[in-house]
Amino acid sequence: MADHAIAGAAGIMVTAAEGDRSRRAHLVILLLCVGLAIAVLLSLTSGASDASAIGVMHDWLFGALPGDAALSARDRLIINDIRLPRIILGVLIGASLAVSGAVMQGLFRNPLADPGLIGVSAGSSLGAVAVIVLGSTMLAPLTSALGTLALPLAAFCGGLATTLLLYQVATRRGRTSVATMLLAGIALAALAMALTGILIFMADDRQLRDLTFWQLGSLGGATWQKIGSVGPVIALALAAMPFLARGLNALALGEATAGHLGIPVQRLKYTAIVGVSAAVGASVAVSGGIGFVGIVVPHLLRLLIGPDNRYLLPASALLGAALLLLADAVARTIVAPAELPIGIVTAVAGAPFFLWVLLRKRGVIDL
Repeated sequence: MADHAIAGAAGIMVTAAEGDRSRRAHLVILLLCVGLAIAVLLSLTSGASDASAIGVMHDWLFGALPGDAALSARDRLIINDIRLPRIILGVLIGASLAVSGAVMQGLFRNPLADPGLIGVSAGSSLGAVAVIVLGSTMLAPLTSALGTLALPLAAFCGGLATTLLLYQVATRRGRTSVATMLLAGIALAALAMALTGILIFMADDRQLRDLTFWQLGSLGGATWQKIGSVGPVIALALAAMPFLARGLNALALGEATAGHLGIPVQRLKYTAIVGVSAAVGASVAVSGGIGFVGIVVPHLLRLLIGPDNRYLLPASALLGAALLLLADAVARTIVAPAELPIGIVTAVAGAPFFLWVLLRKRGVIDL
């Protein structure tokens, strides 16, 4: 009990310099809940099917509307078997990327940190690319045995292996160095990208098209089966991360101070690394590379509600899910009937914001 009280005091100390923003944080979280609901309805009704939001909701609750407004069997199939899995997967992935970014920024005590810093995304990409390129040759027994699950499982295992190797490199005598973890993560990511480049060089034309679309990110392959395979992993990681909030608040004061306040710093680091690895690895496994969500969302919310992770983590989950659904709706409609990779949409929106953050931190932009 004393440890929790001290950790709570640390959270208060972290937010003291920013002033009490708890009321604003609660209001922002409420608005984000409404925004996410709106984003879900827009995603349900955006695309080739002309079903309205009212028609969809009435069909779910009371059955088909009479007359011309009734949902056709084709519309019902599109919504229930294509769009709904896509929305659920988008919510899970958007929330996991944003919350992982917030956790990494708290762990490294740097608002520009990103889950990609520890090499999880690069390791997951390596595993997926290996299955795409070698799935019909060296890895044929694996792909034939696992079927459609081969790609997400390979990506998840690649991210997990990268994380475990990184943790072994950065840990000495039972203590993990954040600085060593950062440098080792950059090195491992570069190595994974180099191996990925070798595999891409070996790929044929058909595989290159698949690789290009997958590496730019997409929710187009969302199915109930994929949700069943990666959904529990992402949901478990998301459920565990809010419990890190008080520890991350104390860690903002420095590792030594956090330790004196009763925070188990080493266990906090290990839990954060494993949680981020599970969430990001599972996300990349089914959606490919989707950038900037982990940087933009937490930083934007930090400007609005302050650095208190008790509010920042749930708000990041809501905003990340809503933004990814909106980006997916844009990707599906902007070049219809074709589909734009969602990573392009997030990069177009996120890169200018990232540059603005850098210029603002250097004092070029004064707000």
